[in-house]
Amino acid sequence: MASDVFSDRAPRLIISDIDGTLLDRNHRVPRRNREAVARAVAAGSEFALATGRPFRWIMPVLEQLTVRPVCVTSNGAVIYDSAEDRVLSAHELSPEALAETVEVATKVLEPHGGVGFGAERAGGSVMDPVEELFVVESHYSENALFEGFGLVSVGELVSRPAVKLLIRNTAFSAPELYGLIAPHIDPELAHVTYSMSEGILEVAAPNVTKRRGIKWLAEHHGIAREEIIAFGDMPNDIEMLEWAGCGVAMENAHPDVVAAADAVTVAHHQAGVAKVLERWF
Repeated sequence: MASDVFSDRAPRLIISDIDGTLLDRNHRVPRRNREAVARAVAAGSEFALATGRPFRWIMPVLEQLTVRPVCVTSNGAVIYDSAEDRVLSAHELSPEALAETVEVATKVLEPHGGVGFGAERAGGSVMDPVEELFVVESHYSENALFEGFGLVSVGELVSRPAVKLLIRNTAFSAPELYGLIAPHIDPELAHVTYSMSEGILEVAAPNVTKRRGIKWLAEHHGIAREEIIAFGDMPNDIEMLEWAGCGVAMENAHPDVVAAADAVTVAHHQAGVAKVLERWF
């Protein structure tokens, strides 16, 4: 981990991805990470989470922290205030964009065993019913009702705006699926990325990335990008790491993320976030 990329001044805004970054292999926040974040906030820095997860899936993480941050969720589509349980900003795919993306993905994947779709609605509170916030059509999951998802037709799925469309075909890895689908999606129609190895792609409105979310936070707090440090491990973190004053990849990160980062810290299960923050806090 090169030391010359880090400023002598402590960052005013600290952004961390969740899975594969802040959490260890057991999906827990290591004590060292938790304590480093607490010291940073006590010293006056802002802390935020930036994740591909919808905000309804971050409560188990928040319960392990001593702070209740504003969170960039759904890959930047939704800004959620966890202290007040309210959505501050939501950027959605239109029904027209959803329908066109579904049509393209269906055509491309029909010769490869078909495809399943899910849609994440913006919602407004973690108390909103799951079956209203996340809907799938029958090819997405055989256990949709058991898992508590809303089960709808493809027509119903694309009939209302959504912050994220999920495209699923588990015969492929996510990078393979990305290679099949992404070239056929106009970037002015939708933004395609992935955050796990399983064959699921995440589609958002154009230019909706974690970068958009942390830029919103920076403007909200009056913080310059040079005063921001961000941590991540997967391709959906790349834009965020490139935009932040200092982008840090985990040792376990995807090669494309390492290439985009300014520095690399130790792996997530070794409290790599704390390893960097302890330089200042």
